[in-house]
Amino acid sequence: MVKQMVFGPTFEEMLNPAKIKGTIRKNAIEAKKKKDALNPINLYNITWVNEHNEPYYFMLPKQLTGTKTTIVILYGKEFPTGSHKVGATYSCAIEKQVHREIEPGIHKLVWPSTGNYGIGGAYVGPRMGYQSIVILPELMSKERFELIKRYGAEYIKTPGCESNVKEIYDKADELARKDKKVRVLNQFAEFGNYRFHYYVTGNTILRVVKELKERGIGNGRVSAFVSAMGSGGTIAAGERIKQEFYEAKTIGLEPIQCPTIFLNGFGGHDIQGIGDKHVTWIHNVMMMDAIMCVDDIECKRGLQLVSEPGGMEYLSTELRIPKKTIEFMSTLFGISGICNIIGAIKTAKYYEMDEDEVIFTVATDSIDRYYSVLADMRKNFGKIDKASARAVHQTVFNPKLDWIEEATFQRRKRWFNLKYYTWVEQRGKSVEELVETRKPEFWLKQQRMVREIDEKIVEMRGF
Repeated sequence: MVKQMVFGPTFEEMLNPAKIKGTIRKNAIEAKKKKDALNPINLYNITWVNEHNEPYYFMLPKQLTGTKTTIVILYGKEFPTGSHKVGATYSCAIEKQVHREIEPGIHKLVWPSTGNYGIGGAYVGPRMGYQSIVILPELMSKERFELIKRYGAEYIKTPGCESNVKEIYDKADELARKDKKVRVLNQFAEFGNYRFHYYVTGNTILRVVKELKERGIGNGRVSAFVSAMGSGGTIAAGERIKQEFYEAKTIGLEPIQCPTIFLNGFGGHDIQGIGDKHVTWIHNVMMMDAIMCVDDIECKRGLQLVSEPGGMEYLSTELRIPKKTIEFMSTLFGISGICNIIGAIKTAKYYEMDEDEVIFTVATDSIDRYYSVLADMRKNFGKIDKASARAVHQTVFNPKLDWIEEATFQRRKRWFNLKYYTWVEQRGKSVEELVETRKPEFWLKQQRMVREIDEKIVEMRGF
């Protein structure tokens, strides 16, 4: 039986929630304050800004980074699921709904994921009235599976770890063959994901860098946007930034243990949320200026440093970082967030950036879904004490300038050509479709669709 469709915000309202109808915005803020997490009104809390219209960002202490350059983190912990990936899942779902490709009460939504996108799907799908199934690898943190159940979705575990994406695809295909009501919302190929980050994340960064300039921080321009790739959605923010600041560099990150773009490589790793062993359909690699690789163990050791008592004590007593800053920082990051920090430091050092420059990156999720990972780290490496904290800081947050490949036209073509093996040979795309995605106009068209989709949302929800 068809159910009434549930609608949330437009892209413009996710960027500027002050534009949301007054009573709806007020009720959404109240639901968040009351921790009424399962209330569909929380769809209107999918935004990078708080109830006071202030963006969620944090400037890393320079005592930690060792750089003159300001490194700014947009942090995702304040989104309804504790991760900005819920923005991508909502955007994919709402686009399908306004185009009548899915209808609640008729279709079942399947969310292929390696973690946070699946959690986002588990949240968004049921809030919009859809039965939802999340597919993700069995070796992901147990907190991820717990959240999926809490939000009212089912999950299916597939063999392997973060980089075992083909197994996820295969299971999604199997479900779609067996049940004609299944609709697979594949984050690696759905442009709702791309558009959320191009428009909402990218324009939020442009706003923040302007505000920092007004406070006397930075030169008012973005020197680099640094992002590890999972689905290839977040890094789309770099394209919006480049349109404003031509010199801004977009830097992609991969795990050393799975250097797909960097080395046409493969392997397993544990930077959960990135390094999925293929170049995604929605990743415009022709706009990337460099690829850098980061070690997964170093990311997890870095997470220990900023989140465990021994590390936090070191940051206070030896680096003289204020305790309130340390306490706040200890809640902000997951493994991929630390990866992004290391990549940002590496970028500042490699390009010899100065104190007037500003680098942006993101913290996709936060510590709340990695307690089990930290417990394993303590078991295998021991607790962080003063000596080990110093060692982690001096190595992890002072990265070597290795595993870096700058873009040339030939290298970009090589990065791009890797798409063929997944998308043409395995996923049914044509060579003609693939070639089309090398053209700038293809991506400009995707960007222009933001306005069209917003108009459809407003028309169908009635306000």
